[in-house]
Amino acid sequence: MPIITLEMGQLTTGQKEKLITAFTRDVCEVTGMPPEAMVVLIRELSRDNMGVGGRQLSKMMR
Repeated sequence: MPIITLEMGQLTTGQKEKLITAFTRDVCEVTGMPPEAMVVLIRELSRDNMGVGGRQLSKMMR
């Protein structure tokens, strides 16, 4: 059972639904596996817990 994991900042429910649908569709198309075999995990990370270039992302987004 393949597992796709995406880690990023917060998303809307609609964005999550579109990502799950797209990841499942595309991986099944490439691998020939049935959609029932796919697991998609979205891990939302607080921007306080992410840094880019030595700076906290929450401060960069202000």
